[in-house]
Amino acid sequence: MAAGKSYPHDSAALHVSGRALYCDDIPLPARTLHAAFGVSPIAHGLLHRLDLAPVLAMPGVIATAGPADIPGENNYGSAVHDDPIFAADRLEYAGQPLYAVAAETMAQARRAARAATLDLETLPAILDIRAALAAQHFVLPTERMQRGTPQQALAQAPRRLQGSVVLGGQDHFYLEGQIAIAIPQDDGGMLVHSSTQHPSEVQGIVAQALGLTASQVTVICRRMGGGFGGKETQPALVAAAAAVLAHKTGRPVKLRLDRDDDMVITGKRHDFLSDYDVGFDDTGRILALEVMLASRCGYSADLSGPINDRAVFHLDNAYFLEHVAVTSHRCKTHTVSNTAFRGFGGPQGMVVIEHLIDGIARDLGMDPLDVRRRNFYGVTDRNVTHYGQTVEDNVIHGLVDQLEHSSQYRARRCAVQAWNQSHAVIKRGIALTPVKFGISFTSTMFNQAGALLQIYTDGSVLLNHGGTEMGQGLQVKVAQIVATELGLPLTAIRVTATDTSKVPNTSATAASSGADLNGMAARAAAQTLRERLTAHACVRHGVSAESVHFQAGLVRMGAQSCSFAELVLDAYKARISLSAAGFYRTPKIHWDKSSWTGRPFYYFAYGAAVAEVAIDTLTGESTLLQVDILHDVGTSLNPAIDLGQIEGGFLQGVGWLTSEELCWNEQGSLRSHSPSTYKIPTARDWPARSVVALLEHSPNPEATVYRSKAVGEPPLMLGIAVLHALRDACAACGPAGAAIALEAPATPESLLRTITALARRHAV
Repeated sequence: MAAGKSYPHDSAALHVSGRALYCDDIPLPARTLHAAFGVSPIAHGLLHRLDLAPVLAMPGVIATAGPADIPGENNYGSAVHDDPIFAADRLEYAGQPLYAVAAETMAQARRAARAATLDLETLPAILDIRAALAAQHFVLPTERMQRGTPQQALAQAPRRLQGSVVLGGQDHFYLEGQIAIAIPQDDGGMLVHSSTQHPSEVQGIVAQALGLTASQVTVICRRMGGGFGGKETQPALVAAAAAVLAHKTGRPVKLRLDRDDDMVITGKRHDFLSDYDVGFDDTGRILALEVMLASRCGYSADLSGPINDRAVFHLDNAYFLEHVAVTSHRCKTHTVSNTAFRGFGGPQGMVVIEHLIDGIARDLGMDPLDVRRRNFYGVTDRNVTHYGQTVEDNVIHGLVDQLEHSSQYRARRCAVQAWNQSHAVIKRGIALTPVKFGISFTSTMFNQAGALLQIYTDGSVLLNHGGTEMGQGLQVKVAQIVATELGLPLTAIRVTATDTSKVPNTSATAASSGADLNGMAARAAAQTLRERLTAHACVRHGVSAESVHFQAGLVRMGAQSCSFAELVLDAYKARISLSAAGFYRTPKIHWDKSSWTGRPFYYFAYGAAVAEVAIDTLTGESTLLQVDILHDVGTSLNPAIDLGQIEGGFLQGVGWLTSEELCWNEQGSLRSHSPSTYKIPTARDWPARSVVALLEHSPNPEATVYRSKAVGEPPLMLGIAVLHALRDACAACGPAGAAIALEAPATPESLLRTITALARRHAV
């Protein structure tokens, strides 16, 4: 059985040898043009006049495109049509595309893109969350959900704590930037190669922009060099602009953003601001909670609605909240429109609850782990979320027990305290934080997938499905599923590029659902073909269906056997169809947005991490010394791939919370737009000591493919343990019980501010 075994990534050898073809590597057709964007230099204003004559006069320039050159709709927003491909009159962020230029070479296009003459009127800009709140400036209406009577319970609580959480955004910094190649077809259609997590959305947006039907546009994506959510909605802008230029010139057009342009033009993870008021008892149990969540959405809605919804959903993390009220503001600012990022708002909600639980523990003088345990969801009671979903698969108690024991958490906490008492400059901290993350698209309609499976007469198998490969190992997992169903070696299965002309109407590869949805669709197709072959074998060999078994490339029929290829060829001669489509829709889920109740998630994935850190209190520099991770993936489809996702997700979460700082100046221009000013973690940031393990003997109780669980997003939130270990180290610099006002990302500057404030209070 191929599923459940550790196979290498299907493109691993291509990756390390440099032979893997990405969009930028595709051989270009003759006469291909190269494109670049001309962008707004200001954050907010009016465009009175745009003179492109100087652009057209530049060497190598063939054409320009602006709003008037779009045959169809000037929009690349999907859920809300408020994202123009090219801004026409009002400018809403520094870096917003105004036009595109096509030239014979990329260098010529990029030089020409800076040559336009602009007549602008600068208007006041709202750049941050507090300013947007003060102006009541929102991209979407404020949402509020409530369970119980939190105001009354707060008034009656024996203890209360108020505070704020400041949480920065994050750039996706995928290795491969945004890119598209648009190739006009002889029938008036358009072929687009796009680095996208959502080929069907790109297909729809390009069709709308060109005034075509979806059937006239084909979008292909073989692989991406990373996505992390940044290639869910954003690629439609690049593809649409390239397609408009290709339509205008009748020539293929390639548009690839360089790193600086990519970071300036495209959206980030939403930064959040939260104010909270929590009531609790002397044991640390939360009795009531009132929370305000406000996010910087940028100038347009993009996916801010569902992202902020998921922040509300995941405010509980692993904790039961009996009386809770959440107000969610979706703030409009004159900055780039923020978008999906791994976790999709869930991490921001989790950071808030973990912050206040840590505050409760310090106020009571307790170990934060004990307060976390005190508030965990129960198994048979206290197990209904604040949005009405019963937690039916709770493994957090046993998982945390196992990790606490294997990591020697208690002994290490004592050792950290002893260290801090004898060391004045270097302080250490340790924390254990849990993760409970809901799996499914919260918009129910997206929880569906299709697949196309074809068997050839030599017994080889060609698989196509709606998911996209961005390095996460989706293709090898789905191939393992098909190989298992057909009893074939993995080498017999070939997975082709995601193609909207083969599997239509696909959902984005997002929400950690790629293997769940596409794996089940491919399994359905494989089962259909296996049933056809079984029925043929029964007729041909006079055996019962129960006696037919597919295994190791052979088909056993009672006492008889033949190779899989022999049976396939025989079925072909008997005119049996050897092609099948598979389809899957996630069961049980439903959601009523008007009441904020339902079952938006099919199941939950769980995990926990213990992080130990050291801080130099003179410089603010920090080091991650050790991490211990135990993560729940159900019955793993591929343990090697899953472990890689856990390690990568964890370190990406650490980067978000410690080093990746986005900075805008007072004019609204992004200053951290290159590797020299924006610091992602590297291999050198991995701790010297680490133990990463999968929770064993814990199959998914829901009927997912082979009882597996998703692994894409949940591990990112394991990085919260590092933030709290840093808080713990900071606490050693102040008086016992002091509140730790550490803003994230916990850069050296942020740590120094916190340490200095605590030291002053300690001196008093």
